[in-house]
Amino acid sequence: MTASLPRPRVLLTGASGDVGTRLRPLLAQAYGPVRLSDVVEPRTPLAPGETFVRAELSDPAQVAEIVRDIDAIVHLGGFSVEGPWETILQANIVGLHALYEAALQAGVKRIVFASSNHAVGFYRRDRTIDHAVPPRPDTRYGVSKAFGEALGALYADKHGLRILNLRIGNVGDAPLDRRRLAIWITPADLMQLIRIGIEHPALRYEIVYGMSDNSRAWWDNRRAHELGYRPTGRSEAHAADILAREEQPDPIGDRFQGGSYCSQEFDHPEPGASGTGGTA
Repeated sequence: MTASLPRPRVLLTGASGDVGTRLRPLLAQAYGPVRLSDVVEPRTPLAPGETFVRAELSDPAQVAEIVRDIDAIVHLGGFSVEGPWETILQANIVGLHALYEAALQAGVKRIVFASSNHAVGFYRRDRTIDHAVPPRPDTRYGVSKAFGEALGALYADKHGLRILNLRIGNVGDAPLDRRRLAIWITPADLMQLIRIGIEHPALRYEIVYGMSDNSRAWWDNRRAHELGYRPTGRSEAHAADILAREEQPDPIGDRFQGGSYCSQEFDHPEPGASGTGGTA
């Protein structure tokens, strides 16, 4: 941002979750007062300038209220793990459509959508994938994230919203296990990607991966780098400690990028034999 331009008015949904809580001070530092929303109260007291509005994403009237007078939305809201279809449907599909429609009607210009690595979780770990691969969701949750990317494309192409989809790995101060050595992202690096979504002048519709500078990565994140991303976190700094720990093997999850999300409810007789689990 430059001093001559007004700061965008930003809405953060899912503000009471772990990632939202980590991002709040970073968003405030970049953009000043931020409107927060979630279905539960924030974990920490509101900082000066922050406001909080409780809203259920599947309620169009409540969603219309939280997007009023907003320039950009950072959408972390919804159900953040695997769950029953009805739960995923209401929170992540019906709710996301309500948000996009309300944003369009309110004149919101940009949306940064927290997609997930689970939208492509059934790619094998021995394949490097980029932003252009077709979705291979590993769960109902992953399906909802693939839907979110597609919905964003519709609103970008048909209505001109500017959309950045972040296929986020795992956000934290440090990677916690071997899988996360490949997919980890620091809060500061995630904030850098969010700023690209809010500020990049040429952004129209993009998919990038939410990961730091991880030498063990399964993802080719060159598109993010072309947009100006310069991650500073490096998972390899934590590798020695993590590799020294014994981990419980997962015959299914250890094959695929989605890990244990792939092995949940898995009953395929020959893992890797179908189009979903193959080496393509």
